[in-house]
Amino acid sequence: MKRREFILLATGAIVSTHDARAQQAANVRRIGFLSPFSSATTSRWDKALLQGLRDLGWLDGRNLAVEFRYAEGRLERLPDLVSDLIRQKVEILVTTVTSDTTVAKNATAEIPIVMVAVGDPVAVGFVKGLARPGGNITGLSQMTPDLSGKRLELLREIVPDISFVALLFNPEDRLSILDRKEAERTAQALGVKVRSLEVRNKDDLGKALSEATASHADALIIVPAPVMLENLKQITDFALDNRLPASFHLREFAESGGLLSYGVDRSDLFRRAASYIDKILKGASPADLPIQQPTKFELVINLRTAKALNLAISPRVLGMADEVIE
Repeated sequence: MKRREFILLATGAIVSTHDARAQQAANVRRIGFLSPFSSATTSRWDKALLQGLRDLGWLDGRNLAVEFRYAEGRLERLPDLVSDLIRQKVEILVTTVTSDTTVAKNATAEIPIVMVAVGDPVAVGFVKGLARPGGNITGLSQMTPDLSGKRLELLREIVPDISFVALLFNPEDRLSILDRKEAERTAQALGVKVRSLEVRNKDDLGKALSEATASHADALIIVPAPVMLENLKQITDFALDNRLPASFHLREFAESGGLLSYGVDRSDLFRRAASYIDKILKGASPADLPIQQPTKFELVINLRTAKALNLAISPRVLGMADEVIE
């Protein structure tokens, strides 16, 4: 081969390779993931989302780029984090619960937002209706306040002599408020006294736990709120140290040492959120995608904790459990 022909051939190969890489980069879609939690807290859910996307043909690092941003429990960081994602020119914002969805909604009316586990999206003004959301927000709701009453009923079945419970809730979180009201209604029907304690942040949590023991509560009910999840270990350790049966809505609570958890399978919500991302990336409008509600629930009982508290759990309750930690 003559030198001139070789140079032309080599130059063409370089240009061809460059063009292929440029085309590949152009085909990569970019989405942003905003969370009020830490990456350690949500790792199971994040994996479920990525698996759901893979099942639909979207591979992070191949034809999809996912930008993760975590507030690490500091909600005041959320506005800066969502602004950063918008600067990255993401095509979709994925949010987890009410706090980060609120910030995303305030930041943009154009970029589609897929929420994964909010409380009541209609009541807080995220969407016009569940069937036809309108606007730029769609996704899934975990609104099941009646489960708060069920968690109290389960505690009462395990510990029949419970007569006074301390309930931890965040008065600034709508889902937390709804769950509190439902738990109080159930408590009244069961003849159980409730002391509701406000927890807005980590400092409030320490005070509320101290008040729970000072008031001689028989058990703890923790209702959904990011501040509770981010301080899960503190709550479960406190409950064990003070010999308090306790319940929460996420399996991570029982895995951390809490007596029981009963609620929505949040990993399932994250897997299902992938279908919204897929549809929007393929041209669907969030305004036309109905809000879905939970379909999978799970009861997890920590038998080790029950034994440490000298509690005998009936075969009936154990038979209801999706998982028993021994």
